[in-house]
Amino acid sequence: MIRYTIARFFSLIISLIVASLVIFLVIQVIPGDPASFMLGINAREDTLAALRSEMGLDQPLTLRYFDWVIGMFQGDFGNSWTYKTPVSELIADRIWVSLPLAIYALILSTLIAFPAGIVAASRRGGASDVTIMGATQMGVAIPNFWFAMIMVLIFAINLRWFSAGGFPGWSNPLQGLKSLTLPAISLALPQAAILARIMRSSLLDILLEDFIRTARAKGLTRSQALWRHAVRNALIPVLTIIGLQFSFLLAGGIIIEQIFFLPGLGRLIFQAISARDLIVVESVVMLLVFTVIMVNFAVDITYAIVDPRLRRKS
Repeated sequence: MIRYTIARFFSLIISLIVASLVIFLVIQVIPGDPASFMLGINAREDTLAALRSEMGLDQPLTLRYFDWVIGMFQGDFGNSWTYKTPVSELIADRIWVSLPLAIYALILSTLIAFPAGIVAASRRGGASDVTIMGATQMGVAIPNFWFAMIMVLIFAINLRWFSAGGFPGWSNPLQGLKSLTLPAISLALPQAAILARIMRSSLLDILLEDFIRTARAKGLTRSQALWRHAVRNALIPVLTIIGLQFSFLLAGGIIIEQIFFLPGLGRLIFQAISARDLIVVESVVMLLVFTVIMVNFAVDITYAIVDPRLRRKS
């Protein structure tokens, strides 16, 4: 297990280095001059040159890259050109919206998907299976922003159970959680549909394996074999999807945050791109990529715990 973990750790380091290079280079080749965007097309050339020097844009690419990377290792993401504030402070303010939202949505998605997938697999071809698969097909086909607008229409405008948008902060945890409920449901429903279908498919494959037939031959009922043996062995592909979903929920909630006026990381990226605030864009994107890679690392380690064969192969 130690050798397996070390191997995955070195893979994580290489992935981070490659990701940082790609993010930095992609951000640098985006057309347009941030200084011209901030000062306007009528700005004098000496004023533009002074602003570029202040922003560090007159430095060689190599030097700017290493300054950026070394700064991140020290917890210094630089200063926002638009907000005139350290990027680390902007991220710290916004992540306490995006991270709880992603966790909330993932919990809801898992709580919906696991029972649905297990019931569908255990009653294959029955009414429950057909109903669940039909519902998941709709969940996959309908985009989450449509769910978000329907949620606002029903629960915020008509029933007035929730606010239509905004975030009051965490001074009152219940109010903060309540304000994230509709966005979390909007994000969770399509992801739950995907996860339920994967859970069902994985379970059906496992139920055809020889060790399940052996367990049945020893006297276990189909339900007992499913819960004691099949569910655990079906978790490997499901864990992959959960890891990918968390990454998507953390980084991909831009539209949902816009609909509900949530001051999260997705909305921060959108505003930074609009303002050509490149240091904010590359720092936030790198943070999200780091989160994705760390989640995948955790999923790999969980694989090894669930399936010892992976440790032996390593």
